[in-house]
Amino acid sequence: MAVPKRKTSKSKRDMRRASNSKYVAPGYVKCPQCHEPKLSHRVCPDCGYYKNKEVISVNE
Repeated sequence: MAVPKRKTSKSKRDMRRASNSKYVAPGYVKCPQCHEPKLSHRVCPDCGYYKNKEVISVNE
């Protein structure tokens, strides 16, 4: 059975654990109807359009 020759330092251990938990910002795109930022593949909360069709009616 393989046994480590040296103790893994706290720094190396923490770097290995932190590599899987990097923060990724959500991808915002510009709405083609109202040009407001929205999350991709979702209905625009400002105008209610998705893929150039009105999906929900938004009272303004």
